[in-house]
Amino acid sequence: MQQKIVFIGGPSSGKTTVLAELKKLGYKCMPEISREVTLEAKKQGIDQLFLVEPLLFSEKLLEGREKQFIEADCCNEKIVFFDRGIPSVHAYMRYFKTSFPDVFIEKSKKYKYTKVFRFLPWKEIYTSDNERYETYEQSVEISKFLHEAYLELGYEIIDVPFGCVEDRCKFILNLL
Repeated sequence: MQQKIVFIGGPSSGKTTVLAELKKLGYKCMPEISREVTLEAKKQGIDQLFLVEPLLFSEKLLEGREKQFIEADCCNEKIVFFDRGIPSVHAYMRYFKTSFPDVFIEKSKKYKYTKVFRFLPWKEIYTSDNERYETYEQSVEISKFLHEAYLELGYEIIDVPFGCVEDRCKFILNLL
């Protein structure tokens, strides 16, 4: 049976860096898609789609993450890692106090991950950029909403300890 492993956590907590290392080690990794959605919107003249049209942005994320899940089902890999999962979409919407239709929860229940690893906010590595506009304090709050959303769906959440990328990867791989 294929293991679908999802990484959750607020912005700039090390998820993407660990995912890149796992990819170097030969694992199938599904990247975060919010930057793609944001950059596509910028090409259409919308600087921050999530701030301008949060529901449309979230629908695009939901669609993209569902496609990633289905793509993982179709590959022959025993382990697939995901940089954020389907429930992360409604967790963010709750954080931003944005209403959303039931389909967000329904898809979160339909597409289940095998394990959830949480990357806690880590002030020493936190950075922001043109696509990541949240402050460190906001990252801490977002992390709480993500944790709650996955717990509500019955997931056991494993906290990834702080440390170098190699140690974080070893921790994760040892638990699979």
